[in-house]
Formats: sequence, C-alpha cells, structure tokens
Amino acid sequence: MTELGISVGWSPREEIDRVVSLIQVAEVRGVDACWVIDSQLAMRDAFTLLAVLARETTRIQLGPGVTNMLTRHETVLAAALATLEHLAPGRILAGIGAGDSAVFPIGLQPQRISDLRTGSRRLRALISGSKVKLGQSQIRVAAGGTPAPPLYIAASQPRMLALAGEVADGVIVMGPANPDSFRIQMETVRNAAEAAGRDRESVRIDLWVTMAVGDSGVDSVRSWASAQARWLSGWESLPASLARFESEFARAAAQYDFADHLSVTAGHAVGISDELALELAVAGPVAKCQERLSEIIETGPDRVTVSLMSGGRERRLDDLLSVWKGVTA
Repeated sequence: MTELGISVGWSPREEIDRVVSLIQVAEVRGVDACWVIDSQLAMRDAFTLLAVLARETTRIQLGPGVTNMLTRHETVLAAALATLEHLAPGRILAGIGAGDSAVFPIGLQPQRISDLRTGSRRLRALISGSKVKLGQSQIRVAAGGTPAPPLYIAASQPRMLALAGEVADGVIVMGPANPDSFRIQMETVRNAAEAAGRDRESVRIDLWVTMAVGDSGVDSVRSWASAQARWLSGWESLPASLARFESEFARAAAQYDFADHLSVTAGHAVGISDELALELAVAGPVAKCQERLSEIIETGPDRVTVSLMSGGRERRLDDLLSVWKGVTA
C-alpha cells in the first residue's frame, strides 16, 4: 500500500507548540512520514523542530526535507542525523539535495553531482561511526555509531535521478504533478539502479505534490507553483505538456523572492496563471483532487508526500486525509 507523507515548514510567525500539535494529529490519523523544510532564510531551524518532534511523537517517520551539504557541512549533518536517530531510533529519514532556496540567495551554487555522490557516502560512514578521509585528515563524528537513516536524494532531472538510483536508499521526486512525468522520472531511477547492479525496485520512491481542496484551491497553490516554475526555468528539456509555459517560467525565475519561499502570501505568486498552477499542483473540488491523486498513486510510488501550505494547515490536513481516504479506501 502506498504510504502518505506530509511536508511542513516552521514559519517564523508560528509557535512550536502549534506545529508539534499538527504533527501529533497527523500521526494519530495515520500519516506515515513528516518532512521538515530546511531553508534558513525563510523558516525557523528544521533540526530544532525535528528534535522536538522526535521526543513528542512515537510512530511517524521524520526527516529534513530537504537539507544540503553546503550550508550544513557533512560532518555537521552527520552529527545532527545521528543525534536524531538516537532520539527516535528507526524513525529518521535523511532527505538531501544539491541545494536550492538555502543556497542561491547567499551566493552559492548547488553542489555538483560528483561531490554529492562522494559526500553521501561519507555521510553514511560518519553517522555509523566510521572514520573517513576529509582533506588530509582522518575524522570521526563522536555522535556517530547509530545506524545510518535511509538516505533520500531529491531529484527532478535525469542526472540527479540517476544518482539517486545509483547510491540512495530512496528518491524524493520533484516536479509537476503529472503522472506521465512521474513515470518517466521513476523509470530513470530504476534503470540507474539496475545499471549499478542493484535491484530495480530497491530504491524507494517518494513523489511530492501539493494540494488545495475547494473551488478556490488554485489560489492556495500559486506559491508552490511559482517555486516550481522558477525551478523549471532551468530544466534542460521541458516535458511537452509544459513547453507552452516557458515564458511564465522565465518570469517566475526573475521575480522570485527567496525570503517568501513557499509563503501563500508571497508577492511573486500572483504572476502565476490559473492554467499553470493547475498543471503543477493538485487543486479544486474534492472529486477533482481525488481524480488527480488517484492517477498519481497509480504510477506506483512507495509514498506520496503532500506539502501542507501555510494558512490553516489543520484544515488542509483534514482536507488531505478526506481526499486520501476517498482514493485509497
């Protein structure tokens, strides 16, 4: 059965008790995993929240979704993940990527794929307590010695998807909420796993979408769509179904304000057309959302993760679980 995950950010305007309560409710109601956004300019600290959640929940899987090894050096990240694994054994997930909203605004470029490959291997070794060579030194993280949490690489384009298939335990598949696109991305991961001598099905696949239920749902997903559009502007080749939006992607990239990353009130979101928002996200009446989500589940992922946008997230969680129950019952 396909698992259900949620993705949340901890807003600077939000008290931690409210976020913890939301995740506790999600756990009780059957949500399998919670990813916490790591974007230091737009959100409160992800690992602080994860540590509290590790103590205040009992079943739900938890992890940064996603962090990177540029703003968090791999030794810092290894110590943090090993500590979380100590607090919640067997429930931690490690979501990492090349770097996006945490990286671009401070003048850095995303991590190269070759560096992400070697860094991922060192990260696992450090968490497990092994020594690794870094520069001219052999180093060990004192907090290490725990089992390394499953490593998920966030990917959208072929080279990153192939890297996930080669070295990761799982892949967070990012992109438009389009079943045909997801199928192509998933096949890329599985082909790369097979080429690396691994079982094609050994890499867990987590498809990420966002959803807003109701006749005005499109307004709630514009911010997510603007982030996706900015990101799609850099794709080497666009899916045929999205080629007509190329000018919107370029405009979104030029107008994007990282300080309002994923905020539903972000000014840059207003430039996204209804047509594009509905292409990139799941939005609309209950029946329409159920239809779209059912099509996504039928592609065969291990988990579908839905980003809970800010502004009434308790209601958004209710809406999500109602739609999910209608699709999976």
